[in-house]
Amino acid sequence: MLLLHGGAESSLSPVRWWSTSVLRMVPFASAIRSRAGDDLAVLRLRDRVRGWNGSRQDPVVDARWALGSVMRDLPGLPIAVVGHSMGGRVALEVAGDAGVTAVAALAPWIEGHPAPPRAATPVLLMHGSNDRITSARRTSALAGRWADAGVDVRHVRVQPGDHPMLREAARWHDTVADFVIEALLGPGRTS
Repeated sequence: MLLLHGGAESSLSPVRWWSTSVLRMVPFASAIRSRAGDDLAVLRLRDRVRGWNGSRQDPVVDARWALGSVMRDLPGLPIAVVGHSMGGRVALEVAGDAGVTAVAALAPWIEGHPAPPRAATPVLLMHGSNDRITSARRTSALAGRWADAGVDVRHVRVQPGDHPMLREAARWHDTVADFVIEALLGPGRTS
């Protein structure tokens, strides 16, 4: 599985491993590793730059590079993509890419109408009810549109969740771990 961190709308500043957005994904990696053991490879991507940067879509370029590397190094294995905030937007952008078999977008930054994933790709959309950075309403609307289109989408509204996913943190981590493990390893593997 591939974890994607958040960022900013515009910034060419390099991303450091110790930045808050990158570190926020560590507990997700830990939760999944502790439950799946050696049955899953958990990879955290660090984007080259902090921003989406308009039509450059820098984090999408980085995610597609990482997906290509995973498919080359681990051919034929299913890949789950989990992203937070801007990383959630990236996860939705790559949902239809080759190799991607499950997508989780956490407090995603949704703009426009992302194309639905390929058939049979499960999607988890989570958003905190008290998020002041990205729109829980847009996440809910996307979940409804995709469900109407036949997408296997699960929408979870975290009460009283916030954007950094610190309130109700265990619920965020557990829900994502259960989703990823079930999507990649099959039913009955979650705790």
